[in-house]
Amino acid sequence: MQAPQLNVLVIGYVWPEPKSSAAGSHMLSLLRLFKRQGWQVTFASPAQVTEHMTDLAEEGVDRLPITLNDSSFDQSISALQPDVVMFDRFMMEEQFGWRVEKNCPDALRILDTEDLQCLRNARHHAVKQAREMQLSDLYSDLAKREIAAIYRSDLSLIISSYEIELLQTQFKVPSPQIHHLPFMLNLAQCPKHLARYEDRQHMMMIGNFRHAPNWDAVLQMQTLWPEIRKRLKERGHPSIELHIYGSYPPPKATALNNPKTGFLIKGWADDAYAVMQSARLCLAPLRFGAGIKGKLLDAMVCGTPSITTPIGAEGMTKGEDWPGIIADRDDAFIDACVELYTDPIAWQKKQQAAQPILGTHYDGDQSGPQLIQQIITLRHDLPSHRLHNFTGAMLNHHSMKSTQYMSQWIEAKNKHLAD
Repeated sequence: MQAPQLNVLVIGYVWPEPKSSAAGSHMLSLLRLFKRQGWQVTFASPAQVTEHMTDLAEEGVDRLPITLNDSSFDQSISALQPDVVMFDRFMMEEQFGWRVEKNCPDALRILDTEDLQCLRNARHHAVKQAREMQLSDLYSDLAKREIAAIYRSDLSLIISSYEIELLQTQFKVPSPQIHHLPFMLNLAQCPKHLARYEDRQHMMMIGNFRHAPNWDAVLQMQTLWPEIRKRLKERGHPSIELHIYGSYPPPKATALNNPKTGFLIKGWADDAYAVMQSARLCLAPLRFGAGIKGKLLDAMVCGTPSITTPIGAEGMTKGEDWPGIIADRDDAFIDACVELYTDPIAWQKKQQAAQPILGTHYDGDQSGPQLIQQIITLRHDLPSHRLHNFTGAMLNHHSMKSTQYMSQWIEAKNKHLAD
């Protein structure tokens, strides 16, 4: 089936920042995929512009600032008349989905979840109470909102194979409603010559400091680092350092910078691949989170073995040997850092384990066309697809639209205050 010329509107929670977060990089890859089809693409967001946002004009993408709880959006989308509308995270579907349905009822509605926030929050809640996650943590009010948005959408993009299974088994989401889409790499542009063990030194971490799992991992490393450094000194590495990179480091993070102990808060990295390739190990002691981890995919691309947790590695492979070590306890994590840093043979074996994973699971030349074909197929048979999604139709019924009426009430209140 030949790809038709489509008009696509993407409604973003934030403007894309591909150098700040994996979510920003994933969004940019989707925009580029749509543009390669020759489609007209507009990116809209109610967020403030930022210094790190990508230049959408350079990508051939139109930029449309929009306002929350304001009928001006109705006018904009009526004029645009998109064939496809993609919501970046469920909060944007909540806020704008009903307006899209009212003004463009025949537009295909796609939800890009990025990760399941209800899963991430459930795990965070359990970690704060120093216990295992329970089903009651997962079945939260946040989950009711997020899963409802998935049902209301014609298709939801799910980045993790673990989350695909969770949605189907725990929340009974039908498989035609969800599409597995991991990060899409251009393998031809990945580094061809990887730095050797001998040409690397130190360990590194990277991640947006505003993302709660990343900040928790930094604090976790602060407790683990003294023992790691002590044992590596004993093995002949007296000047070992941990370099911690990431966008938007707050004062509480920069205050942790300690050259005497080799615990260095580096902050923003202009080139994540460059700093990743100079390090011998990438560390990600994640105690909670969801989705799949862009930092660990970057480590595979750069041939940098990683030490992480079961949460960190979740959904990224299907039984292949992990290109590093997965440690489920603090003492095991410390052991892994020391052993892999000092063993060149084991290190090289772990470096080589990355390539099969990249080719099997993250080849954008395979996953991109699969998504495009899914979009074309659904648009061709949208009435039938929606007919089989009774739960979604029920949630779109006027009696369920509390978000619509709340939005209209806020708009009316704002106008009254302005008068």
